[in-house]
Amino acid sequence: MSRTAIPRAALRLGSRSSLLVSPRAIESPCRSFTLLRASPFQCLSHSIRSFSLSSPLQKKAGKANKAHAKTDSTPPVNNAGAATPTDEAYDVSGLETQILKAIERLTHDLSQLRGGGKMNPEIVEGLNVQLGTAGGPDGNTKETVKLGDIAQVVPRGRVLNVVCGEEAHIKPITSAIAASPHSLTPLSPESSNPLTIQVPLPPPTGESRRAAVESAGKASERADKWIQNARQEHNKKLRKYELHRDVLPDDLQKAKKRMEEVVKKGHGEVKRIADGAKKVLESQ
Repeated sequence: MSRTAIPRAALRLGSRSSLLVSPRAIESPCRSFTLLRASPFQCLSHSIRSFSLSSPLQKKAGKANKAHAKTDSTPPVNNAGAATPTDEAYDVSGLETQILKAIERLTHDLSQLRGGGKMNPEIVEGLNVQLGTAGGPDGNTKETVKLGDIAQVVPRGRVLNVVCGEEAHIKPITSAIAASPHSLTPLSPESSNPLTIQVPLPPPTGESRRAAVESAGKASERADKWIQNARQEHNKKLRKYELHRDVLPDDLQKAKKRMEEVVKKGHGEVKRIADGAKKVLESQ
């Protein structure tokens, strides 16, 4: 009886003591493990797609990405910062850049148009002027410069005042303005302002308005074509991923849908800008 009771008592005491000790032994490792797991996750949350201009998307790992993962739902451990083909398929920053360039070209082309009575000074400043300078092999060498480099164009109502820097530039500047395709007739400088050339702007006519509106339509078509060319280049990249099976079909469909949304938005912006320019040209 005593032999049996003593081991049981010892077993009871041992079990109680282990119950008292085990929570302390477990508590500390749990705390330290939690800290170790929390720190990398917090750092990763601040670094994911911080370089991207577009909003992040929740998507599955690509085919190339799965090769480094243990399961489909487990992200790769190595090279976590390297872009996968799936990431590149979703990336439309290059397409957006090309569309932005097309819109900038459209805006510049529209600023060069006029329906009559008004003109952007940059049109005159961009004319080429030939200056004769001595010292060449034949004794007279022609130097071509932009009008804006040697004179300043100041609009005043329906007159452009071209203020020359030197008296020797008056004649070549006058010749360049008269030879331009804008139907401009420069006047000789007045004695009170010997360095200023006045250029009256022709009054607006129905023909000039129609021509300007037609030019605005052509500029809009060019911008739409530039956007379509950018779409084709981006679609070629997606097609390459599809042929090589680098990206899952579902991800390709989503990437193509995102591409079409960006292109549609670009075409809408071109139409909005062109329609606004046409209204201004028609009202001049």
